[in-house]
Amino acid sequence: MSGLLPSDGDVDVGGEGSPRVHLFDDEETEELIGSLSCATAREILSSLHESPATAAELADSVDTSIQNVRHHLGNLEDAELVQLAGTRYSEKGREMKVYAPTDDPFVVCVGGLDDDGAREGIVDAIESFLE
Repeated sequence: MSGLLPSDGDVDVGGEGSPRVHLFDDEETEELIGSLSCATAREILSSLHESPATAAELADSVDTSIQNVRHHLGNLEDAELVQLAGTRYSEKGREMKVYAPTDDPFVVCVGGLDDDGAREGIVDAIESFLE
């Protein structure tokens, strides 16, 4: 889709945010790991790190269907790895969403953490170290 018209505004590619710390057995971590379990999803995320893109551009870039890209984008958005960064207009005047990575660093902690408050202490320690 090389013939895209410019968007009405700048595309926001995000900035560096605070690191996210996930414990391995948390529901949020399951969503994060699940969203990256497919090679196509990882290719989409890698492509977005090169430059923000529409679903159609991503489909061309990773050689898959737009429907497949939209499925993976939804999962990546739910896991907060991808965000809507703006809009562009096609040659036919259709508004198209532009996606970009969130660029928030994350850490997944694996280990035998009990529920007596040690979990929160580990998360706090890692977050303060990474900031």
